[in-house]
Amino acid sequence: MKNRKLKNSELGRKSSEEAMQATRTPLIIILDNIRSLNNIGSVFRTADAFLIEKIYLCGITAIPPHKDIHKTALGATDSVAWEYREDTVEVVQALIHAGVEVYAIEQAEGATFLNNYTPTKGVKTAFVLGNEVKGVQQTVVEAAGKVIEIPQEGAKHSLNIAVTTGVVCWDFYQKLMAKKG
Repeated sequence: MKNRKLKNSELGRKSSEEAMQATRTPLIIILDNIRSLNNIGSVFRTADAFLIEKIYLCGITAIPPHKDIHKTALGATDSVAWEYREDTVEVVQALIHAGVEVYAIEQAEGATFLNNYTPTKGVKTAFVLGNEVKGVQQTVVEAAGKVIEIPQEGAKHSLNIAVTTGVVCWDFYQKLMAKKG
């Protein structure tokens, strides 16, 4: 049969334990006041898919375990390292101090369009994603000092936080993999 769908047992995926021990993609996700538990769970699934190093859950962002996070995370909260921190600016400042390049994913003056962004080889990166209505807090944008914007052509001015996470993580991952090859 042409293009037969594979069964889960045929995918050769890692167990949660194996995923936690695997070499991670040098990318950190910072969630700044995400209100939707389903979006949080979706971010965990994306982070699992690309072996993202860690997720920081900040401000009002809920933390596992929670049934609504679990509903969309489908167990990814067990295969991705995460930490809750109340103050997003403090997380951003600490990461920058540790040598991490931090980018707010936002629409802002001086933003670099995602298609023009290239990860810096050998440098860990963090992406800050913001609230579903207000986006990344201005104080966090200023603390990061760097902004990436996803080019959009339609009438609406933004993408859902879970979709945005998928787009920027895939972009980072594939650009990083291209550099390895």
